[in-house]
Parts: sequence; structure tokens; C-alpha cells
Amino acid sequence: MKKILMLHGINHNMFGKRDPVQYGTITLDEINAKMSELGKELGVEVINFQTNHEGEMCERVHQAFIEKVDAVVINAGAWTHYSYGLRDALAILTVPIIEIHMSNIHAREEFRHHSVFAEIVKGQICGFGLDSYLLGLRAAVGAME
Repeated sequence: MKKILMLHGINHNMFGKRDPVQYGTITLDEINAKMSELGKELGVEVINFQTNHEGEMCERVHQAFIEKVDAVVINAGAWTHYSYGLRDALAILTVPIIEIHMSNIHAREEFRHHSVFAEIVKGQICGFGLDSYLLGLRAAVGAME
């Protein structure tokens, strides 16, 4: 079975509590359950990982390379806008990477309009809440074919 790594970034453990106007009331556990459910429908295994530590995120990306995961979906949160270290780790991967965001980053503060990952990802999906995750998973499966 093909494996897709779902990477959740900084502060995502606070979904459901943090800024419900931008992120809704869904929790990370609920997002992970929906992703796993859709993964089963699509015939892939979804592996979820969340951390608030940038180095740990980079190490998980390195592990994904060694494990030969088939695709990556990433919502890096604020790291999207400034983490060149995480960008360089992701650039090691030779599989499709889909960048997602629950909120529309282009309709928010100016610093959120830029993604340091944009040049290395297959595409970006933002502004659809939970559906950004589900669309991202579908895009990853499509990009693997």
C-alpha cells in the first residue's frame, strides 16, 4: 500500500482552541481521522506527524526520504513563510509534495502571502478549512499516478 506522510506544523496541536475565525473548531485528532478515512477510500495509508519543533520536522522529512514514502502533504503553519531549513529538507524528497493551509494565506497578513516552499511543491491549496486537507490528499494521490 502506498504511503502518504501528512506533516502538521507549529501550533497545529492547538486546532479547535486557536483562532476559530481562521481555523474553525475542528481538532487535529479530528483532521487526522478524516485524512485516514479518506486515505482508506483512496487506497493509501496516511501517516500523521505534528511537532512544534522545526528540527524535529526536518528530521521527520529526512526519515520520509529513507522510508521512501510515496508523497507528502504539508501544512507547515508559520514555517511556510520563513523556514529555509525545512524548505531544504523538503527539497531532498523526490516525491510529490502538496502544500496546504486551512485559511486563505493570501487574504491575511502580508507576511503570510509568501511561501518559501512554492518553488519545490507540486501545488498549493488554501482557504478551505478541513477540505484543504482532503483536497491535498486527493492531489497527492493524483500526483503519484
